[in-house]
Amino acid sequence: MKRMELIANHSVEEEIIHSLEGKIRDFYYTLISRVHGRGKGAYRMGSTTWPEENFMVISYLEDRDACMAAAVVEDIKRRFPGEGIKLFLTQAEA
Repeated sequence: MKRMELIANHSVEEEIIHSLEGKIRDFYYTLISRVHGRGKGAYRMGSTTWPEENFMVISYLEDRDACMAAAVVEDIKRRFPGEGIKLFLTQAEA
């Protein structure tokens, strides 16, 4: 089992969620809709100085579904290269 954490710009939220739900049967997740912070590229603080915001998705997936999630996210990253989409998969115990 894997823990998936995905952080990305709000501009791709609908695309990511829809794609994961379409490819992974019974895709259950927690959505944190306003995530602020700093990555390599820029600050995302939701302020007048740094107006953009991210979102975060957390899910626990079987290994085969984690591989599918990684493929889905890679496809979206290719289509939206400037959006700072980050996917983290770590081992989890149920």
